[in-house]
Amino acid sequence: MSGQNSVVYLSLGGNLGDPAKSMGAALRMLDGDDATRVSAVSSLYRTPPWGKLDQPDFLNAAAAIETTLSPRALLDLCLDVERRLKRVREERWGPRLIDIDILVFGDRVIHETGLEVPHPRMLERAFVLAPLAEIAPGLLVGGRSVSERLGAVDASGIERLPSGREWWLG
Repeated sequence: MSGQNSVVYLSLGGNLGDPAKSMGAALRMLDGDDATRVSAVSSLYRTPPWGKLDQPDFLNAAAAIETTLSPRALLDLCLDVERRLKRVREERWGPRLIDIDILVFGDRVIHETGLEVPHPRMLERAFVLAPLAEIAPGLLVGGRSVSERLGAVDASGIERLPSGREWWLG
């Protein structure tokens, strides 16, 4: 990889079909891109639905990647991976096969249409913070570490599965 390397943190989740398989495939696609390398992946977490409650539990994970892509180009790559895995965005907070969110992109602060970094709602969502705290507990977001942020939100019902961190390699 040439160009400027940025460390980026992603949140992945899904609750339809086989979410672990979909998230693993997504990470392998990202890792297979010439400009992007997966450097760390959290365990899988089973998390209760959020926002819209009458749906199956979610599986969630976090990943650290290194990329030479711009934030917008990485967003396009993530959306393309979602499409290739047949994600259909039908309903806000509704059931989904795969969801990939950019949480943090180096130390950049971005406010563009369709792209806000750091992710504006990550700090109130335990299903994002719990997996992220596993791989980046000391990562500072808004002046406080991810593990501190996790301690400040309700994490009840979130269960770390005994998947280890190699589950995505297929």
